[in-house]
Amino acid sequence: MKREQALDLLQTYIKNKNTIKHCLASEAVLRALAQKLGEDVEKWGLAGLLHDIDYEKTGGNPKTHGLEAVEILSKQGIDPEIIEAIKLHSEMAEGVPPRSKKFHHALAAGETITGLIIATALIYPDKKLSSVKTKSITKRMKEKAFAASVNRNVIMECEKIGLPIEQFAEISLQAMCGISDVLGL
Repeated sequence: MKREQALDLLQTYIKNKNTIKHCLASEAVLRALAQKLGEDVEKWGLAGLLHDIDYEKTGGNPKTHGLEAVEILSKQGIDPEIIEAIKLHSEMAEGVPPRSKKFHHALAAGETITGLIIATALIYPDKKLSSVKTKSITKRMKEKAFAASVNRNVIMECEKIGLPIEQFAEISLQAMCGISDVLGL
């Protein structure tokens, strides 16, 4: 599936503009990670873009989120590796085995760090990604009360893809800065 088709599909299932922006941010991060790690940029980008396609359908229920996506995406002929990574990105879904591949860890960590980066940008007076420094992100990682819903353990799965948190945060931030106009930040 081409990116434009995937975006249309996402917008069929997701109406909330902030969820769509999160998916676009995740796509940018996954594409940047794939490029850095010598992986398939299109495949990783599609996983980032489509990872929350069932979020509204499941009401964000962590026990079913990701599982409904399997059905939706299978009917569309999406690459089974993308579907598997999307299914596994939600560690609380029922019956989902632990993540085991670089692709799985990259999607989980990459989509999760977007929330921390956005929360960090929003505390700056101009609320712009361009004002955020990597050091600020890593500092906020240690502040459990800041963006408390962001799972730091999932972000730290970046180490399982061979990237220390500082480098992972920098790649993610730069990827998101590249689409800051789309994100409105």
